[in-house]
Amino acid sequence: MTPPANPIDRWKGEFGDAYVARNVADKAIVSVMRGVFARVLAPVSMAPPRSILEVGCNIGINLRALRLLGDAELFAVEPNVTARRRVLADGIVDAAHLFDATGDALPMADATVDLAFTAGVLIHIPEPHLQATMREIHRVSRRYVLCMEYFARNPETIRYRGHDDMLFKRDFGGLYLDLFPDLRIVADGFFWRRSTGADDLTWCLFEKS
Repeated sequence: MTPPANPIDRWKGEFGDAYVARNVADKAIVSVMRGVFARVLAPVSMAPPRSILEVGCNIGINLRALRLLGDAELFAVEPNVTARRRVLADGIVDAAHLFDATGDALPMADATVDLAFTAGVLIHIPEPHLQATMREIHRVSRRYVLCMEYFARNPETIRYRGHDDMLFKRDFGGLYLDLFPDLRIVADGFFWRRSTGADDLTWCLFEKS
């Protein structure tokens, strides 16, 4: 079978539906992610984001955690219809704030939200679409950009559920700094699964100058 020109087609179809089915937004994982975001946002607690966009929200586990931390206005982009239906059914975001879109073409005006972020999403975007996605995230953010992704000093491609073009590791934080001179590092760190329950994620929080 010839692979699709853009792996996003898989995420929109049965492959993405299977991913949705594997995810469970139970109290335990939401609690873990609440702790993750509490730590990530602690350095900006004196001026917290009042509006937050997640690019690639899936069933909204991260957004559920963020709702427990404050009253920021939440927005989400998700290309898989099954995931979007779940987010709406569970009342995670308002329908007007949930977009059927991909990261490289965000349907939002410049500087729409205080914080725009991905968590385990850039790792699934192939090189031809990666920089466009990061430029869109930077564009719609008014103040903060957050990436929480798998790290590799040099770009690596990892076989993922039978596919060779679906999982990529690299220094995403470094790429943000290379692409956008107006970003400064607020904080960064690593969430080790053994101690935090999160998925071995390296994170970088940036602020636009």
